[in-house]
Amino acid sequence: MTRRHTLTLADYQALAEFRYQLRRFIRFSEESARRVGLEPQQHQLMLAVKAMPHSRAARIADLAERLQLQHHSVVELVSRLVAKGLIQKVRGDEDRREVQVRLTMRGEGALNQLTLRTRAELRLAVPALVSSLRKIAVRAGSRRIGGNKVHGKSRIVTEGKA
Repeated sequence: MTRRHTLTLADYQALAEFRYQLRRFIRFSEESARRVGLEPQQHQLMLAVKAMPHSRAARIADLAERLQLQHHSVVELVSRLVAKGLIQKVRGDEDRREVQVRLTMRGEGALNQLTLRTRAELRLAVPALVSSLRKIAVRAGSRRIGGNKVHGKSRIVTEGKA
């Protein structure tokens, strides 16, 4: 194994810390969804519907990609959310076979409530998440995180293109 591919205890620790911080946030988000009567994947589907660009309607295929689920699993999630009155299915204007998914007013309210809680928790979690991600990037060498470039072991972060 070349030096470039040798992992140290610090490499494993950095990755473990990042996964721990990420999992803490995800657990909070999942528990918040359950408290309002939603399964975590239902919450994620509603968020994906809301986050679609205005120029595009949320289609089952788009949602399957965003949630990294099989088409039939998304169809089932959609059906359950329709039954709860949180989303509605609409046939496409141009292609009547196409199913578009939209939030109802009730769904908008539920998603807004969850997003406010999640955003408040994320504000608390971000410093630890970013710190652990930086450690991974620094351990891996010079890498880009978002629009920033992290340089080697110097831990210098530069804005924009390097």
